[in-house]
Amino acid sequence: MNKTRNDLSENIRSNVISLIQARLADSIDLHSQIKQAHWNVRGPSFIGLHKLFDDIADEVLAESDVMAERITAIGGQANGTVRVASQTSSLSEYPLDIHTQANHVEALSDAIAVFGKSVRDASKEAIVIGDDDTADMFIGISRATDKSLWFVEAHVERNEGQ
Repeated sequence: MNKTRNDLSENIRSNVISLIQARLADSIDLHSQIKQAHWNVRGPSFIGLHKLFDDIADEVLAESDVMAERITAIGGQANGTVRVASQTSSLSEYPLDIHTQANHVEALSDAIAVFGKSVRDASKEAIVIGDDDTADMFIGISRATDKSLWFVEAHVERNEGQ
């Protein structure tokens, strides 16, 4: 761990760095899954979904940056390579054999929802560990993730009353 004048104990910082690193890996994986959908979506709402997926991918990339910078700000080293993310992400593999907008909307809804839950859980864990600032960071990411999920799920076709 790098030296810092941050007043969090080394134990708290170490535990929080591990917590953030896990979610950083998920966010890098999620970004790549969203780009996979962005590049391959087809259907009548192609242009709208293509742009939406790109906007959400940009948001997730910004959230990855926030997490990586928090790790380094408290004395850690952010490990944000694709290879690290592929080895440690908790997200399921994105299906590479789908092309329709409905399939991509469903697959992304699943991935975004899992990420949202993991970030929400991380905010609670950060509080227990003793780092309110990291909890606050995760709360902000959670709020943005919920909005992204809402935007994607708005494209799910449902029967009236569902």
